[in-house]
Amino acid sequence: MAAGPGRVFPFRDARWAPDPVLEPGAAVRTPQPVPLVIDNGSFQTRAGWAAPGAAEPLLRFRSLAARSRGARGAAGAETQVGNDLGSPEPLRWLLRSPFDRDVPVQLELQELLFDHVFQRLGVSSQGCVDHPIILTEAVCNPLYSRQMISELLFECYQVPKVSYGVDSLYSFYHNKRQNWPCSGLIISSGYQCTHVLPVLEGRLDAKNCKRINLGGCQAAVYLQRLLQLKYPGHFAAITLSRMEEILHEHSYIGEDYIEELQKWRSPEYYENNVHKMQLPFSNKLLGSTLTSEEKQERRQQQLRRLQELNARRREEKLQLDQERLDRLLYVQELLEDGQVDQFHKALVELNMDSAEELQSYINKLSLTIEQTKQKILQAEVSIEVDVVDSKPETPELDPLGSEQSLEDVDSINEFEPLFAEEQPEVEKPVAAVQPVFNLAEYHQLFLGTERIRAPEIVFQPSLIGEEQAGIAETMQYVLDRYSKEQQNVLVQNVFLTGGNAMYPGLKARIQKELLEMRPFQSSFQVHLASSPILDAWYGARDWALEYMNREEGWITRKDYEEKGGEYLKEHCASNVYVPIRLPKQAPRTTEALASSKVLAASVSNSSDQV
Repeated sequence: MAAGPGRVFPFRDARWAPDPVLEPGAAVRTPQPVPLVIDNGSFQTRAGWAAPGAAEPLLRFRSLAARSRGARGAAGAETQVGNDLGSPEPLRWLLRSPFDRDVPVQLELQELLFDHVFQRLGVSSQGCVDHPIILTEAVCNPLYSRQMISELLFECYQVPKVSYGVDSLYSFYHNKRQNWPCSGLIISSGYQCTHVLPVLEGRLDAKNCKRINLGGCQAAVYLQRLLQLKYPGHFAAITLSRMEEILHEHSYIGEDYIEELQKWRSPEYYENNVHKMQLPFSNKLLGSTLTSEEKQERRQQQLRRLQELNARRREEKLQLDQERLDRLLYVQELLEDGQVDQFHKALVELNMDSAEELQSYINKLSLTIEQTKQKILQAEVSIEVDVVDSKPETPELDPLGSEQSLEDVDSINEFEPLFAEEQPEVEKPVAAVQPVFNLAEYHQLFLGTERIRAPEIVFQPSLIGEEQAGIAETMQYVLDRYSKEQQNVLVQNVFLTGGNAMYPGLKARIQKELLEMRPFQSSFQVHLASSPILDAWYGARDWALEYMNREEGWITRKDYEEKGGEYLKEHCASNVYVPIRLPKQAPRTTEALASSKVLAASVSNSSDQV
């Protein structure tokens, strides 16, 4: 995306609108039920009818589900699927996906996605779904995963027949032109995985397919990590949803990664190509929007609170001083009553040496109490806040507990700045608050090399510490498994599809990599899918319209019951079916039986001897 220097892009933070319940037309059921096409992707599920006039899928939602625990005392947990979530960030820790590396493994969550599709498309048949289903699956999908899906469709939804196909092969099938060869090398890069698929004579060569466990999900996590380290002050605002928005709209793939990094070292290039992402913020500064009357009212409230606090502290101090004076007077009465021994013990406890010292402390404490009582009386009459002196009003009475007296002095010193600041004075005109820095610029994320570093992981997995080969190395490895003639056939139709094919510069990068790995003056062609995201659904729709009344590629309920849930009928866009072959035990001959009997007899004889 080109942008002028200094241009700022705000985050859209778009909320997902709930999918409406659609009413299917009469053409969906007459003269026969129309097949339902479901592109079961790990990032997004797309569903719609395979009707001749269907221009695009009717449903498009994220393949996510969240089950909240519900409020205490509520009827039960609430489950939300796809666009009903609204926004994924508040429910990030509750989100669950049925997929693991493009393979559905959570049958319960997959059932929730199917329920959402059938309900929102208005499938009104009672107790069953009487429409044929075309479902996409991963390349070389495990038999156990297909068995679970078939069991769910036939046993739970009672579908009449189902067909499985590979999403990237459907996209290849949809983009097939008249002059295109039937062979080619498909590079499908999606949300969780990237596949390199060789197609020879119109059929997938499953033995030489390769998968890279990297895609858009890992790129979003890597970009989030980069920006959180770069802007630790905005750690919580750098969410995965915003990182996906940056990847979809502001990232690109450099034709030469090292040269592109060298370009970003130039200040002029940086200023002209940096993208500034504006985070949401509030420009209201404290005190900048208050009128003089509101400021005066706030000040009066603070004065009243300080008055109450000051009066309460004086009363507490008066009570504590009165208790100390009573204790000293009690000790003095012991001397007057002639109890000399007890008097001397009390002096030792008070850490005093003589009766004169005791009398001196009594006089000082009495004076302090009188002064405190006068201040309390003055505070009740006056409306001004008295300022508490930072110095202790009486000398520390260590004999009566040095810790308590020090606490009093420290507590008074803590409140001294408050009282000093709130002295009534003539109000001065308050100037407008001028921020020291640009608040909007502080909440901006500057995207420089991050625009190319995140998508680069599919070519260099080592950037995130993955010990895998990138797309270029994987292409070279797949091509090396064929003869030179077959290699020339494959590279004449290198086909790019999947969500990551939307990155600007991907086609030029693949061409550069092929130019480096192919022999001198050899030819190759790279084609980009017309709609990398939706072409899988379009291809499945085209296949359904062509093979609707044929038996090729359709698994009926009879096939499911006879051959098992993992059974697959192959077609031009399907996986290769490899049935489970259990090793059969060889029949036991008479000689083997006789030898086993002799061995058993010898063992029994030896046991008898023992």
